[in-house]
Amino acid sequence: MDFEQDNNLPGPIGPQPAEPISGLGATSPAQRPPKRGSGWRIFWGIVLGLSIMANFVLFLMLIGVVAVFATGQRSGQLTEEVVRDGPARNKIVMVNVQGIIQGELAGDVYRQLKAARRDRRVKGLIIRVNSPGGTISASDQIYKQIQKFRDEEKKPVVAFMQGVAASGGYYASVACEKIVAEPTTITGSIGVISWYLVVQELLEEKLGVVPVTIKSGRKKDWPSSFRTPTDEELQYMQDKLISPALDRFVEVVAEGREGSLTRAEVEKIAEEAGIYGAKEALEEKLIDEIGYLDEAIKLAKSLAGIGDAQVVQYRKPFSLADFMSYRKASFPKLDRTTLYELGTPQLLYLWSAY
Repeated sequence: MDFEQDNNLPGPIGPQPAEPISGLGATSPAQRPPKRGSGWRIFWGIVLGLSIMANFVLFLMLIGVVAVFATGQRSGQLTEEVVRDGPARNKIVMVNVQGIIQGELAGDVYRQLKAARRDRRVKGLIIRVNSPGGTISASDQIYKQIQKFRDEEKKPVVAFMQGVAASGGYYASVACEKIVAEPTTITGSIGVISWYLVVQELLEEKLGVVPVTIKSGRKKDWPSSFRTPTDEELQYMQDKLISPALDRFVEVVAEGREGSLTRAEVEKIAEEAGIYGAKEALEEKLIDEIGYLDEAIKLAKSLAGIGDAQVVQYRKPFSLADFMSYRKASFPKLDRTTLYELGTPQLLYLWSAY
């Protein structure tokens, strides 16, 4: 049976599904998956930021340290350190002469004495000596600087010996008005010593090197490290170097210990150039008193005519120049200067045990 479509029939009853949006289909859009590693990116970003900040702070600190070093180097100022408390209107300055006496130590002593001159509150000095001596030039320079301070400033200067104050150390001490030594001090050794190396056998027999010297006079290279010295050469060095330096030593001690020792007595002591303990040195009148720092301070105050005082010492601030010189000294080198020092007699006021 045939049926005809009736367009007038009613449509389906109820809500109809929505028409799909063109191009998207009938389903809802899919969600994007979360990005992986975002937490690690944040972590490393924080680490990088902190690292940059830390490096910046270190850079500023480095600039500050360099500035401090450079300032200390330019100014050359000494810092003051209190050793014994007391009224600052009266000061006793303790100047340190410690270690082998060379040009650098003489320069340090000069700067300390210069600082003491500038301070009108300084009433006297204590020269603290702990040295076996050193070069004759540097020992004499320190002696002269102390003597000049006494003459120009008219202030008392007391030597205080600790440990070893022998040869050049004693030479510097006699510039002082009085000498106090600790009970265990070793002093004396009034004499001169010199030595050099003879490398003839090493060069010729071990290395096969024959040195050749061209000179204008017979004594130009006396003594030579390239050959064993003759008796004539040794006597020549004794007359030209040792004897004049010894005469100077005896003269300085006789002048510094005037009233306690005569020149003849000093010459007798110098014949052996021996060392003395504190007790024997007191008996030989090489020192004035056995005691410690407190006794030296008491004596300095008494000579200055003051009842109490602040005892201070000067310190040199560490500078960039000190750092560089230390680095330089850490790398020994064999240059012309070193060879000269090894092959040329060094004239010393030095206790030979050192």
